[in-house]
Parts: sequence; C-alpha cells; structure tokens
Amino acid sequence: MAAASAVSVLLVAAERNRWHRLPSLLLPPRTWVWRQRTMKYTTATGRNITKVLIANRGEIACRVMRTAKKLGVQTVAVYSEADRNSMHVDMADEAYSIGPAPSQQSYLSMEKIIQVAKTSAAQAIHPGCGFLSENMEFAELCKQEGIIFIGPPPSAIRDMGIKSTSKSIMAAAGVPVVEGYHGEDQSDQCLKEHARRIGYPVMIKAVRGGGGKGMRIVRSEQEFQEQLESARREAKKSFNDDAMLIEKHVEVQVFGDHHGNAVYLFERDCSVQRRHQKIIEEAPAPGIKSEVRKKLGEAAVRAAKAVNYVGAGTVEFIMDSKHNFCFMEMNTRLQVEHPVTEMITGTDLVEWQLRIAAGEKIPLSQEEITLQGHAFEARIYAEDPSNNFMPVAGPLVHLSTPRADPSTRIETGVRQGDEVSVHYDPMIAKLVVWAADRQAALTKLRYSLRQYNIVGLHTNIDFLLNLSGHPEFEAGNVHTDFIPQHHKQLLLSRKAAAKESLCQAALGLILKEKAMTDTFTLQAHDQFSPFSSSSGRRLNISYTRNMTLKDGKNNVAIAVTYNHDGSYSMQIEDKTFQVLGNLYSEGDCTYLKCSVNGVASKAKLIILENTIYLFSKEGSIEIDIPVPKYLSSVSSQETQGGPLAPMTGTIEKVFVKAGDKVKAGDSLMVMIAMKMEHTIKSPKDGTVKKVFYREGAQANRHTPLVEFEEEESDKRESE
Repeated sequence: MAAASAVSVLLVAAERNRWHRLPSLLLPPRTWVWRQRTMKYTTATGRNITKVLIANRGEIACRVMRTAKKLGVQTVAVYSEADRNSMHVDMADEAYSIGPAPSQQSYLSMEKIIQVAKTSAAQAIHPGCGFLSENMEFAELCKQEGIIFIGPPPSAIRDMGIKSTSKSIMAAAGVPVVEGYHGEDQSDQCLKEHARRIGYPVMIKAVRGGGGKGMRIVRSEQEFQEQLESARREAKKSFNDDAMLIEKHVEVQVFGDHHGNAVYLFERDCSVQRRHQKIIEEAPAPGIKSEVRKKLGEAAVRAAKAVNYVGAGTVEFIMDSKHNFCFMEMNTRLQVEHPVTEMITGTDLVEWQLRIAAGEKIPLSQEEITLQGHAFEARIYAEDPSNNFMPVAGPLVHLSTPRADPSTRIETGVRQGDEVSVHYDPMIAKLVVWAADRQAALTKLRYSLRQYNIVGLHTNIDFLLNLSGHPEFEAGNVHTDFIPQHHKQLLLSRKAAAKESLCQAALGLILKEKAMTDTFTLQAHDQFSPFSSSSGRRLNISYTRNMTLKDGKNNVAIAVTYNHDGSYSMQIEDKTFQVLGNLYSEGDCTYLKCSVNGVASKAKLIILENTIYLFSKEGSIEIDIPVPKYLSSVSSQETQGGPLAPMTGTIEKVFVKAGDKVKAGDSLMVMIAMKMEHTIKSPKDGTVKKVFYREGAQANRHTPLVEFEEEESDKRESE
C-alpha cells in the first residue's frame, strides 16, 4: 500500500478534495462539558484515590500532575539523579530519588517504583507515556501489591501491547491485518526468510513498545542483518525485550471502564513522521467523511471490547485511498498526542483515567461525545533537522513561549535554564492549538510557532514552520512518506540574511551597548567618564564606525554613521539605509522596535556570547559577531579525516580495530544517545590507526572517535 496514511485512524487521500471547511465562526469557549453530568455516573463500588505516584518524567509527568491537583489528588514524583532539579520534581507534593540517570536503573526499575509507592502511601500509579506504561509485568506487580495501576488490566496489555499477539487475535476474529510475520521463531534466519517472502522493503519492528524505538526500514537483503541487530539492541535498551516482528508499512482514541462500557473519541491523524516518530498530529483527520469516521470508531470499540479494555487506548489502522482499512496495532496507554482529542471533544482524558481507575463509569455516553473545531499538536524537539534530525543535548539558555489560553496549550517539562539531557527523549514541548476549522487552526499553529523562541541548542521549530506552511500539508494531503517526499522544500538551505535584517542586528547591538553604557553611568556617578558615552556624538562632524558582522560563513562590513538626530545611516556594499529605533521590555524579554528606510518592524532581541538573535513574525535570524583569532578557541577538526561524535552518548558497539581497512560508508561503531541508536559510518576509504573509545565508554559531542592512517594523497596535500 503506497504512502499509506498512519492516522489515529487513518486518512483518505481520495476524499480530501471534498473536505468542506467549517465557517470561521467563534465557537463557545472550550469547556469540559461532561463535568456537569458526572454525578449521574458516580458509583460507590470504586476505591478512593487521594494520592497518585507518577512513574514518569518530563512533560507527561507535569501534565498528569496538573489534572491531579485540579481534582485535589496529591502527587508523588520519582526522579533519576539527572532529573534532580527538573520541573516535574518541583511540581509534585513529594519526590523520591530512584537511581542513576540510565532509565534501566531508574524509570524502568519496577521494584524501586513500587517501593516508593508503598513508602509514600500512594494508592495508585500513573505510568504516563513510554517507560513502564505498556509493561504487563509492572501492571501485574501493582495488582499483586494492592496498588491501582492507572491503565488497562495486565491481560489487555499482554493481548494488545505485544503486537504479534494482538495481530493474531485480530486475524482470528476476522479483522484484516497488515502482511507480515508475527511468529514465535525469532531466529535471524527465520526472520530473513519471511522478509524475503514478503518482499523488500520491509519494516523490522520491536514486538513491544513504540515511539520509533526498535524500528528499522530494510531496503535490501544485503543490509538486513545489520539493521536487525541494530533494532534488537535499541529495543533491548528501551523495553528490555528484543523480540522482532516484520511488516509492510503503514491511529481512534478509545476508553473503556470496569463496567463493560467502551467509547471512541474520534480519530487523530499522525501521518507526518521522521525516524518513525510523529512530529505533527491533528484531530480530526482531514478528508474523513462522517460515515467513515463512524465505521472506524466502531471498529476501534470492537477491538477494545475484545480484550475487556479499561482506561485510555489508541487503536491504529492502515487505510488506503478507497477507505479500506485494516488493524495495525493498539497502544495500551495514554498517547503523547492525546491533547488534540481533548481540544476537539472538550474533555480531560487524564481526569477520565483517574475516575475510571477509581471504579467510576465512563463520564459520557457515545452520543454525548461531540466533535467541535480542529486542533493541531506540534512536537518541539532538541534536534538538528539538517543533520538527519540528530538529537542534541544542552542548556535552554533562552526560552520564551506563546501565551497559553483556552485554545493554546504548552505541554512541557522544562523551563529556561534547564538542560535537555543526553539520557532521555529530546522533546522540549508540545504546542497544541485549537480553532473553528482546519485552516484557522493551521494559521494559529504557525503564528504560535513563531512565538516559540529557543536559544542554546538546535530545535526543529523552523522545520515545523516550513512543514505546516507547505501547500500539500495545507491541503490536507498528508501521509507517512510526506517528509521524504518533500524533503528539499522542507529543509531549505540557509539563505543569506537580507541587508535590512543585518541593519536590524547592527542597530540591536548598538542600542544594547548604549544601554550598558547608561547603566555604567548610573552606577559610576561620573557623567564625564569616557566610558559614560556611546552616542557617537562629535562637534560639527558625524562619527562613522566600521562594524563587521558574520552571516553564516560570510563576514559583512557595515559602515555606521551616527546622525545628530539619533538615527543611523548604515552602508552595506553600495547601498545605504536610514535606520532608527529603540529597545523596550515586555515581561522578561527585550524587543527592538526598528525602522529601516521607513519600513517599521518589531523583533525580540537576544544577544548571547557572540551571537545576535532576532525573532519576529517573519521568522528568526542569527547573526554572529566575529571574534579575533587570538580569542577564539581551537576549532574541532576531524582527526585525519576521522569521524567526530555527533552528540554526547555511550559507545554501544565497536566494529573496527587498529589496522583494519575500511571503505566509505562502512559501520565503525554504534552510539546510544537520547534513547536512540546512531551508527557511525566511515567518511572515506582508509586504514584505521586508532580507536579512541571502548564499548561502554562515554564520548562527548564533537570529540574524535576514530583516527585514520595518513594516506599518500593527504601527505601531498599538506606539502
């Protein structure tokens, strides 16, 4: 099935051109409509939950805590040594350390988490997303210890969480499933034979888990073994289970309770992915007609009832252009993208989870769940899209976000000054917006993304802006191949900054210098000090200052003339610009109000170390301030053409040793960082002279990993 849509019930390409936009009318405020009806469903059979432990970290832990606090439920956080100062720790009523940074020794340690629940007297554990959220053994352990697991029963996790089992159940029930192999024989040879039978390309996918971990696309038999081993290692790290299934590639929110009821809350489209992970989700899916929506919802409810499902779950399907769909898998947890469903249905799904875990019935009947408006979620990651979306770690030196309101949500677990850790997923936040229709929601998404400003590390914000502004995305023509298909348009090469932008940057720098001088004057109480003036004022003449700014790799000379009226004339090459403006503050941010040749603009101004950052509604620019060579640190050059560590991480596997001859593209070693596995390839043909790291060692970003022997051609070039 080519370019199939991976929706949270998937989409239909053929019908998209018939999608009718709702009129852009103001709808009533987002209200949790079901609250008024909850009394009707309240039962006396449940257990009272007054304290809940959240067995997770980051934004999902903070999300669960907000609802718990709203309900008057006390919260208990657990944290690793790396998360000691994290936002979720500060938000909780109590917090307990559970071990070192590696998740296998902390967030995946079932015994430690159960012990904290007992020590803190928490009646329930909410597993969040990822980590232990789909772990049958953990759900069973909670049950044995008399602790409420806020999720489905262990049997449902077993039947639906292990993807090969779920597909067998669906197939036995007559539900069509994706062609693939989901069997017990997990030998390399057996898997390879089934891959050959299915036909390349195939996807290797971990039996347990999700989130892009343990998934590899294999395009030919020659690369099958390497990709299989890589997927096994990553799955073992993330889920402690390395069993694989293979399928041809190509999501409906469901809820069940302890009383046999189940409902669906419509579909989400999650087609646009990179590294098999979603980055933009929306609800409802564009182009889905109401009768198809109903069929998908009903099929999802049948799947949930087949395993006596309780709590929040997502049933994923593959759909073709003719609306034929087949079951793919069920995620037995609250999904990362659940806020878009909340926005279009006016519900709080975490509150539903807590109430259902306490024994109450589902708060709304199927007929009472209505769909209103359209919502988008954009996942903001610390990653470098131009470097194959490589995750990055580091401090959030500056962080400012759009203002939250009933139709704009910022789901995050970090604050300005926090560090994106090398040990965990690099997601910074989820930006969620709602509006009356898809086009209005898309406009709001782009407007809000421009207000999400981060300095200190690479992010995917500009990529998300390009993606959400692509004509095909605007038209709703989304599918799982969207990013590869439109790669060139989405990853635009850096353009030279406009001369007007360079004038803005120069003015921002001059005005910042002036502000610092004014501060010095106030503190020094010496108005005649030579350091107390930066106005450039001269008697009878205009002062001209020569500045150099760096745009990418190019130095740009700017001749700045200080005019007597406080304006500036700036000459760049053969063009002169008349520039004036001022700085002002809003909250914690500094803004530059500027006019260049009579065209006024406003931008957020941040100057950190040797870089000027300008954020405006048109986008963002970075302009460097050149540093003299004698002040700059030695640049990190590759050692004899050898590879550098793309990021800080652990060396998982080393394939070469001194003396080995390698060809360009050969695998040299494997690094594990931010829960993902990265294969380091040789940049050229050559002979290995030295391998700098052993397996298990930690390598810092941009440090040399392997050194090559100097070749004759290299010697001649150096001569």
